[in-house]
Amino acid sequence: MTLLLDTCALLWLAKGAPSRTMRNKICFRSRAIPTALDIDILANSCLLPGQPPNDPADRIIIATARESDMTIVTRDHLILDYARAGHVRAMAC
Repeated sequence: MTLLLDTCALLWLAKGAPSRTMRNKICFRSRAIPTALDIDILANSCLLPGQPPNDPADRIIIATARESDMTIVTRDHLILDYARAGHVRAMAC
């Protein structure tokens, strides 16, 4: 599983996740992969199915995860709700 950390998840991990188990779960399951923003991701962020969040940055994160087959790690309830609707994989931090 490749994880895409949003800003709050990255800060949460940098400060020390609430439990060592969760930190290890994220650190050992993920690896840094530079993801370039390309025109396809930007275009797809405007064409997401269902009711995606209105925030353009959230839409780009979602489109990137969908395009790259990643799971988003976030605290953003709108992204988590969108994931629960089956449009993207996400896990709460």
